[in-house]
Amino acid sequence: MSVYNLSYCTPDNIPAEVLNYDSALEQMGVGQAGKLGILQLKLEKDSIVNKTSIKYQHYKVPLCIKRAMYLEETCPEMAYIYIISPSGGILQGDRFRMDIELTNSAKAHVTTQSATRIYRMNKNFGTQIINLDVDKNCYLEYIPDQIIPYRDSRFYQVSNIKVHDEATCIYSEILTPGRVASNESFEYDICYMRVKSVNQNNKLRLIDIAKIEPKRENVKSFGVLNNYDILGNIYILTPGDKINLIQNEILETISGIKNVIGGCTRLPDNNGLLIRLLGSYVYDIRNLIYSIVGIVRKNVLNVSFSGIRKI
Repeated sequence: MSVYNLSYCTPDNIPAEVLNYDSALEQMGVGQAGKLGILQLKLEKDSIVNKTSIKYQHYKVPLCIKRAMYLEETCPEMAYIYIISPSGGILQGDRFRMDIELTNSAKAHVTTQSATRIYRMNKNFGTQIINLDVDKNCYLEYIPDQIIPYRDSRFYQVSNIKVHDEATCIYSEILTPGRVASNESFEYDICYMRVKSVNQNNKLRLIDIAKIEPKRENVKSFGVLNNYDILGNIYILTPGDKINLIQNEILETISGIKNVIGGCTRLPDNNGLLIRLLGSYVYDIRNLIYSIVGIVRKNVLNVSFSGIRKI
């Protein structure tokens, strides 16, 4: 299948709640130039220079990357990759897809240059597919900035995370209420995020869904967001012998943060951890995610984490 084909960039089985907004666009139609964002990336450890390097890359604007950077003194072989969107965000009818693969003991930290903005929509919706494939003895941190859904926006994101039983992947999401400074708080139509993870044999590790429709439900009710505005999700897929110590350190860290509540749940069969966080400020959630990344790095790689540098 051609990577420039609309079906390649469109998620399978889009939920009915999202398809309810499906409609033709009067300007650039779905699948036209500039509406399909594609990123294909393969990372491997280069034994000659002892660093993780980009062995293959292909992208189509509005998604792109620059060269790998090496920013961590305690882990100089780790590649830092910044995903860039020149359009500034996702517009109605946009279909984005990212495929990131790590092999041969690669170590990488992947993030976005800035927040993912979901622009106002009067027709259709926007989608994003994130496919991560982490092979044996590899280590990946996928830590994007926050999602900001504008008024009347509709967004569906599906993340497929394939992680070898002898590899580690940290995947995070931060969802904000919108452009609060512009008096747009919980005025979007729908934000639907689905995460699925399997191991190298396609054995299921987790399925998790976060669906928020502020115009159809009271998002501040008990059991949804309660009195908080920011939702953070972190998924840690790592070998079972690391789980107990990592979980204990994460729970201790969460309990010491005043402005954030959360929990850390062990996945079935000791497959990993799921952390859910609620807070009132993005920087509180973001800093806690960085702390959790530091805990995992210390226990898995025996190195420290100095934080994320934005360029």
